[in-house]
Amino acid sequence: MFEIKLDSAEYWRDCLEAIVSLVEEGSFHITKEGIALKAMDPSGISMISFFIPSSAFSKFTVSEPVSIGLNLSNLAKIMQRTRPNEALVMKDSDNKLSLDFISESGKRRYKIPLIEIRKNADKEPTIEFDVHAEVMAEPMKNIIKDAAQMSSYISFKAAKNQFVASAYGDSGELEGSYDVDGKVIKKIEASKNASAVFNLEYLDNMVRGCPIGNEIELSLKSEDPLKLSYKIKDASITYFLAPYMES
Repeated sequence: MFEIKLDSAEYWRDCLEAIVSLVEEGSFHITKEGIALKAMDPSGISMISFFIPSSAFSKFTVSEPVSIGLNLSNLAKIMQRTRPNEALVMKDSDNKLSLDFISESGKRRYKIPLIEIRKNADKEPTIEFDVHAEVMAEPMKNIIKDAAQMSSYISFKAAKNQFVASAYGDSGELEGSYDVDGKVIKKIEASKNASAVFNLEYLDNMVRGCPIGNEIELSLKSEDPLKLSYKIKDASITYFLAPYMES
């Protein structure tokens, strides 16, 4: 049994948008420490790891650890009906998740059925990355959108003091080179250079939920999966994306 409350329903809506951009189903693991989710996308080339601590909630009552499987797309649609200044109370009720949207003028209650999730991602990949970079969210989103005009894929190359993003396609080519100036790239730590190519559609979905003004952390190792992470207030979101390999 659990009952948890957020004073801002919009906060949970924003978290759900970042999750459902990659996966449509998944299990939330609820413990006294908080709520966690790990899931692979249907193609198996990307993964999300999400955690929001219990301290982010104004009420967090959990009698024992529990996992609840949900159609996240349906949950996200309900969260889109959030009004400003509404609180949200979530609890389990007869094999359903109950969601109460509470405001000064009244209360709305939704119930959605729990489902069985056959396959979950158990743990994150273990990779010794060569490059760790901090990129501002808005410029990173623009880099991805710019590259999408040229190709379906983007190449990232990173060295100690420079980050290069390039895209090549039938319609032309683009190369952007960025120094560590705090405006686009805040920091780069590199033990050696790294480069890899990634699917732009997946990257666009991953960065979409990052609030403007926040930093996105990128970890790279040549021809290995990319690690991309950011925060939505207290919530931590980490994605992994396998590189594109030409056959």
